[in-house]
Amino acid sequence: MSDVTTYQTIPALMDYVAEQYADRNAVEDEGKILTYQELNQLRKQAAAALVGMGVKEGDRIAVWAPNIWEWIVAATALQAVGAALVPLNTRMKGSEAGYVLKASGAKILFTIDEFLGSSYPAMLKDEHLPELDTIITFRPQTDSDQTASYQRVSWDEFLGMADFSNEAEVNIRQSRVKTDTMSDLLFTSGTTGKPKGVITQHAQNIKVVADWSEVVGLTEGDRYLIVNPFFHSFGYKAGWLAALMRGATILPLQVFDVPTILQKVDEEKITVLPGPPTLYQSILSHPDREQYDISSLRVAVTGAAAIPVSMIQAMDEVLGFDNIVTAYGLTEVCGFATICRPGDSPELIANTSGRAMPGVEVRCVDEFGVEVRRGTPGEVVVRGPNVMQGYFNNDAATKETIDADGWLHTGDIGVMDSLGYLKITDRMKDMIITGGFNVYPAEIENLMSHHNAIAQVSIVGVSDERLGEVAMAWIVKKPGQELEKKELISWCREEMANYKVPRHVRFVENLPLNASGKVMKFELRDRAEQELT
Repeated sequence: MSDVTTYQTIPALMDYVAEQYADRNAVEDEGKILTYQELNQLRKQAAAALVGMGVKEGDRIAVWAPNIWEWIVAATALQAVGAALVPLNTRMKGSEAGYVLKASGAKILFTIDEFLGSSYPAMLKDEHLPELDTIITFRPQTDSDQTASYQRVSWDEFLGMADFSNEAEVNIRQSRVKTDTMSDLLFTSGTTGKPKGVITQHAQNIKVVADWSEVVGLTEGDRYLIVNPFFHSFGYKAGWLAALMRGATILPLQVFDVPTILQKVDEEKITVLPGPPTLYQSILSHPDREQYDISSLRVAVTGAAAIPVSMIQAMDEVLGFDNIVTAYGLTEVCGFATICRPGDSPELIANTSGRAMPGVEVRCVDEFGVEVRRGTPGEVVVRGPNVMQGYFNNDAATKETIDADGWLHTGDIGVMDSLGYLKITDRMKDMIITGGFNVYPAEIENLMSHHNAIAQVSIVGVSDERLGEVAMAWIVKKPGQELEKKELISWCREEMANYKVPRHVRFVENLPLNASGKVMKFELRDRAEQELT
């Protein structure tokens, strides 16, 4: 593989790998096979269609769909014409997706008619989206609805819009994509409850993905089952982008289902299988695991939750992984901050998130920004080429997060050992990690406060054997209002993504407050631990 400096933009990378791995399979998706050359041709066709639709450099284009081959084509096509990718979480409801579409000013949305019983276009019916003018539907199941304020176009109709006279324009536009062009705008929830758009650029993503791929040992010919969702940096950057960069074959998986994963590993001879700890725990405990041949497995990358040493040992001895690493990152650093190295002990892999990525600085600091002694808890700060350019249209939040010396303050509390290995011990922002998904209590509290029977609500994280942590809601009802736990959880499932829905609910007369009127969440956590134990 040539040096990363050869191609510092994603479209340049796509042209390079199309030549380098021409006839090798880039994607295998439920019978659809695309070689590297075919994938690149489709990318350019879709880019020509976008040019014909009037897409301008700097425009934002959203993708709201599960892991399918069309997702990759759409993403790389829009990046080729200088637009920025805005991925939407597939578990979002209409109002949540509507907020991201409005905040990003997305002009075009690539989506799917139906996924897991939800119709994405229908969920947007009541959303006011003045910037959005076209919805392009992957795998349409219903007739296009022309009554809405935006145009509905099927994927095939969209590709049919590609005018060959636009090919020259695509090449010109692609040549104008620079190292510092915004490649994507991933939204991450903040403690205020309002998602913020994270701006990252082409060159910084390519560099950090190349470094990650080198560390984990991703190689040409690997067969990569991507379970992590494409809308997340793990499934996008450490997923299909890393796979394409190294000449691997992408096998997208739409739904986390252990029997399906075992079957795919067996039949498709999967070699690379990253995922949250839940993935490996579920495979290890599956009663039919021994019926499948999983001897092809080679690389595992995990993190984002507490991991027992015994699980790492079982992944080695029982599942047969040659290379197992844990890592830590967040959207604001392109998804990558620290990672273990091949050969690290099971204790290091289980108990830490590794050490800083190549070229990246990581420290633990006190409230004044001064580095604390090794072995002492402090806030984790990160500096390097992986740090975001800022939050979209939010200079105030950017200044709060990135200090004058370029250190990004993560809000996570960690302890670093003498070798530079980092252990995340707590989260200043009360973030809960459920099965690998970041869950922000303030966001859930904001959503639940709209319920007409709720006077006050406070969300805390509690341990869960399968998911690592789940949300628990402590609720004070409005006087005279009746509300049952089952009814409330059902309401929550309608109003928010499933992983945010509280798994435990307690109704109380009042919440514990300190002298300044703030909820003492540590007290709620202690009570929760006692009750649930």
